[in-house]
Amino acid sequence: MPDLILKSTAVVTPTGQRPAVLVLQAGRIADVLPYEAAVAGPVLDLGDAAILPGVIDPHVHLNEPGRTEWEGFDTGTRAALAGGLTTLVDMPLNSAPVTTSVANLRLKQTATQGQLHTNVGFWGGIVPGNAAEVGPLIAAGVLGFKAFLTHSGIDDFPNATESDLRRVMPLLASHGLPLLVHCELSEDNDEWKKGDTRSYPNYLASRPKSWEDEAIKLMIRLCAEYRCPVHIVHLSSADSLPAIAEAKALGLPLTVETGQHYLFFNAEDITDGQTQFKCAPPIRERANNEQLWQALQSGLIDFVATDHSPAPPDLKQLASGNFATAWGGIASLQLALPVLWTAARERGATLPDLARWLSTNPARLIGQAQRKGQITKGYDADLLVLAPEATFRVTEALLHHRHKVSPYLGRELTGVVTHTFLAGEEVFHHPDALHLNRGQLLTR
Repeated sequence: MPDLILKSTAVVTPTGQRPAVLVLQAGRIADVLPYEAAVAGPVLDLGDAAILPGVIDPHVHLNEPGRTEWEGFDTGTRAALAGGLTTLVDMPLNSAPVTTSVANLRLKQTATQGQLHTNVGFWGGIVPGNAAEVGPLIAAGVLGFKAFLTHSGIDDFPNATESDLRRVMPLLASHGLPLLVHCELSEDNDEWKKGDTRSYPNYLASRPKSWEDEAIKLMIRLCAEYRCPVHIVHLSSADSLPAIAEAKALGLPLTVETGQHYLFFNAEDITDGQTQFKCAPPIRERANNEQLWQALQSGLIDFVATDHSPAPPDLKQLASGNFATAWGGIASLQLALPVLWTAARERGATLPDLARWLSTNPARLIGQAQRKGQITKGYDADLLVLAPEATFRVTEALLHHRHKVSPYLGRELTGVVTHTFLAGEEVFHHPDALHLNRGQLLTR
């Protein structure tokens, strides 16, 4: 007897959107049947609401332990459930300690106990001097590794040099594990701080596209040399798209993500002092961001991830509006799907596009493509139900993040997540969490 049967006229499968019946059993999708199929068991008829694979976000800063007051597993994964996210991968910073050794990884895993409301995996970190930790971290089950090519903002996670990367890329290549890279090759550039530090154009000019472009060229060269899977995180410079296209045409194991905020906002609309928009790389001009959209829709950019990087309100410098001293990070985890859907549907995108950008392709990066990220027989029954035409306004009361600072506050978004299922169990029914601490730790 199935545990649950879901029925909808709009089930998003790898072959498109269609009416179907999903049979859920023992945490998996036991079958995907025609809409007219009669199956014995408890049935939840969702009418015309869409069923999609749960969102997978491989770029999240949950900041626990050590900086739990910034977010934490409890609030972060609770917010994820409300947004239809079923799997997160936590970055190796900004927790303290950072995930650059097995001992530190164990501290993170221990910290999840009793407060893991979605599935969570971990990236290891590459920093100067920790090459000897990479093999043990692989054995301990990290999903891959992250490096910065510029200052990370956290002194205990210094940027890696080219020589640091050369030491570890052969080992990552031999295991088929991805190297995720924050691509900015920065130069000393403090002159802008002598001007108006409330000026968004000044901040934008302080992190030029050339920093990204040069860093991406370096990573493409190293990718070609070592055949190590390289993943470019939060691409913001459209000037790098031709080099990325050439690398992919050559068959290099290169993948690319951009962030919701680069697709939803434009620099021209950010007024001075609005430090809730500060991130690195920065949100760029409309013409640049339109090119990112074209690259996403053509498949050149593989997927979209939030880079959820929250901080206490005082660190965002909302009162002073000082871009020089404000923490750079966008808090958006719970809103990952409706933000992207709101902007994408205006460009003719479909729900199957959304599933590819938020679930199927991220599952490949994290090594879970054989079990997560699509509605297919035998796959994990991590699912969401979406009212795709429903709208809502983002308010502080709506957000489950620890802090309510977000550039999306006050925005009207389209797409309401009404249910979230984790391993076949309904864990969220809008607006309430039904079952908590049902998440699993993911290892490679």
